Amino acid sequence: MPQSSYSQSLTSASDTNMHTERFVHTISEAGRLLPSASRWNSIELDFNLLPQSSTGFDSLPSRFSKSVDFNLVITNRKYFKRFVYISVSIVFLVTLLILLLQFLPHKHHHHGASQNLTQALSQALLFFDAQKSGIFPKNSLVSFRGDSGLDDGNMSNPRANLEGGFYDSGNNVKFSFPTAYTVTLLSWTVIEYHQKYADIGELDHVKDIIRWGSDYLLKLFVPPNATSAQTNLYSQVGSTNTTIENDISCWQRPEDMSYARPVSSCGSTASDLAGEIVAALSAASLVFKEDIDYSGKLAEKAETLFELVTRNDSHIQATYTSDACGEQARQFYNSSGYKDELVWGGTWLFLATGNYSHLGNATDMFASADEDEKFSERGIFNWNYKLTANSLLLTRLRFFRDLGYPYEAAFTSSSNRTDLLMCSYLSVTEQHFTKTDGGLILLNPDSGAPLQYAVTASFLSKLYSDYLDLLRRSGGSCSSTTDFSLDMLRSFSKSQVNYILGDNPMKMSYVVGYGDQYPTQVHHRAASIPWDGQRHSCAQGERWRNSKDPNPNVLLGAMVAGPDQNDLFLDNRDKPWFTEPSISSNAGLVAALIALHDYPRHSSNSASIKLGIDMTGIFQNVNPVASAP
Repeated sequence: MPQSSYSQSLTSASDTNMHTERFVHTISEAGRLLPSASRWNSIELDFNLLPQSSTGFDSLPSRFSKSVDFNLVITNRKYFKRFVYISVSIVFLVTLLILLLQFLPHKHHHHGASQNLTQALSQALLFFDAQKSGIFPKNSLVSFRGDSGLDDGNMSNPRANLEGGFYDSGNNVKFSFPTAYTVTLLSWTVIEYHQKYADIGELDHVKDIIRWGSDYLLKLFVPPNATSAQTNLYSQVGSTNTTIENDISCWQRPEDMSYARPVSSCGSTASDLAGEIVAALSAASLVFKEDIDYSGKLAEKAETLFELVTRNDSHIQATYTSDACGEQARQFYNSSGYKDELVWGGTWLFLATGNYSHLGNATDMFASADEDEKFSERGIFNWNYKLTANSLLLTRLRFFRDLGYPYEAAFTSSSNRTDLLMCSYLSVTEQHFTKTDGGLILLNPDSGAPLQYAVTASFLSKLYSDYLDLLRRSGGSCSSTTDFSLDMLRSFSKSQVNYILGDNPMKMSYVVGYGDQYPTQVHHRAASIPWDGQRHSCAQGERWRNSKDPNPNVLLGAMVAGPDQNDLFLDNRDKPWFTEPSISSNAGLVAALIALHDYPRHSSNSASIKLGIDMTGIFQNVNPVASAP
């Protein structure tokens, strides 16, 4: 095989053709000396990288480049040493840079294992079973609960049957406001994603939870009748007064309660509570549309209540916590306003009945509610703030049932709000929400319990991406120069759920029973006291409250309040701001999980079936033409 060799130049006085060249080199193929530009170029090289042929075909041209087929002979040590030092330094620096990138902490990227959303969802639904009050179902998978609160309502005037419903959180109070919100949100998820629930075998389960709540809500509203002109709207069962033994001061299982459980009652001026109950009954009526009698009963009672609180006379509208009605609830579920609940209730009632007057009320009040909303409230969806979610609901109407005049102003406003909301979630605008170093969005950083806001943000962003997907749109716009894509929305939604399920700096799953590491000292009376057939007094319960041992009963599926703004979490029973769950928070968790859950049936060309979402079911009672004024 031909070889290329470079020889140091030789200056010869007898060679007249080379008297002007300082260096020369030779190439075997050339058969003569050639000028060389520098001493470096004149170094003879013979790397001999390729195996030498032993077949006698050396005369054939090599298929490899001549640039790698040579021998190396070092003839200038000074330049070679410089070359070696530089090469070694470059290799060292590159290696050091790779190691630094590998081991330095990365914000927002923990890359945890793929989460089992089916398991998480099934567990999250079980939490509601553990919160049930009344005659406890015999076939329940929750083994540490029994009958409780069977005399609820006996202390009201007049006496009422308020058995049933859900205990709110780790205490034994039944708050009507978050209960109604829970029923509304769970119903919304079934209306949108009932195909997914059915596919994983949880449709009957979630509908049972909604019916349990709806049955209780029906008892909370007693309209004027032949014997009384008064409207009763019960806002609370149980006491939060800490000077006596009650549901807050006494650490006792619901089954062991023997103290008095007073009832708080409102009139028709409690517009926020009324609006949320209207929304819950209306949404539930769509869930149970196949049970015509029950569905009709829910919608009828919702319409009666809505008309009472929105009538155009001297009727006063206010929040339920502004007077004696919800005074004790202020510390736990203080309402900041009522307009958003009236818009929320009116929108759901329109969807349940097809009565355009309710949509008119909702859209007329939307602008006023939007103006009254504080800057700190924008972007939040939870038991107190509904306008953010209502914007998405009205946007859904605009996308798939654009009704035109006189609703287009509210529809356009809601659509613009929704796009800006998504942009703020994705941090692609100046007015965006901050995140912890671990990636958890902080929507209401001054209130604590950040997970309750993160899960509803996850739900809304994924749901909106599905709406856009149904329209075959690739994304939306934040400004004239900034857009967002469906992948961005879904990535954000998934990041929040993944954080909650363990992909966080603490490597802690904040859903009890899910994953390898989760809270064991949940702030919860029933879970923290052994189910041993013995009655435990308030004093005896204190021992379990102060114990440092794990809860004897695992409260499967309970999402705790969560970490602080530094991603720090303390698994401590006496620190409820870290370890207390609630039904309203878990409703958001269920919503996010079912929205993110993949729907496996991809054989159909229908986009709605592919996404597992029911595009038109929510409009079953809406006539887009004939009923419009």
